[in-house]
Amino acid sequence: MKRGIVLIIAALSLLIMASQSTGEMKITPDGVTFPNASTQTMAATPPWSQKLSAADRFQLVMGTFVRDPIVHKEYPAVLDKETGLVWQRDTESTEQIWGNACIYCYQLSLGGRKGWRLPTIEELASLVDPSQVNPALPEGHLFTNVKLSLYWSSSTVVGFPGYAWGVNFDNGFVGISDKMNGYYVRCVRGGHGYDAR
Repeated sequence: MKRGIVLIIAALSLLIMASQSTGEMKITPDGVTFPNASTQTMAATPPWSQKLSAADRFQLVMGTFVRDPIVHKEYPAVLDKETGLVWQRDTESTEQIWGNACIYCYQLSLGGRKGWRLPTIEELASLVDPSQVNPALPEGHLFTNVKLSLYWSSSTVVGFPGYAWGVNFDNGFVGISDKMNGYYVRCVRGGHGYDAR
C-alpha cells in the first residue's frame, strides 16, 4: 500500500516538474499534450461513461471482401463503440444449458477469428435500452435473429454456484436461472472477461 502511494506521488511530482519547466504540457480528456504539440493517448478503449446514439454506436465488422470491394460476405459481428466490445451479430436458434453456452463461445470462430467468450452480466446488460421492449435493444441496433428470451452471461450467482445471471431481451430484465435451463447465447470478444465456473 505504501509503495503504491509513493509511486503515485512520484508520478505526480514528475508531471508537476515537467509542466513547471516547460509551461506547455497539458493534461486533457484526450491525453497528455507535450511542448511539441503531440498528444499521447492515455487509453485505447472508450470510457464506459460515454453515451452514443444508435446510429453512431454500432458498426458491422469482420466482413470478408471478395475481389470487388463493393461485394462482400455477411458481417458476422457488431462493434459497440460505447464499450469497445465486439459482439456476435446473429443468435443461434438452439437454446443451450449454461455449461454448453460457455463451450460454444470458446469454440466459436467468426470472421476468421477465435477468442470469443460468454459475456459478463455487466457487459450483456450494457446492450439493454430500458426505453425499448421486444427487443430491449437500442433502436437501429445491428443484431439479427434476436430472441425475446433470456441470454446467458458468464456470471455465476454468488453463493449459488448452480445459478447464473442472464438478460431477458424482450424487456431488458436482469435475473438469475438454474444453469441446467436452456437459454440463448450472444458471444463477445474483448473486454476484461470473467473466468466462468
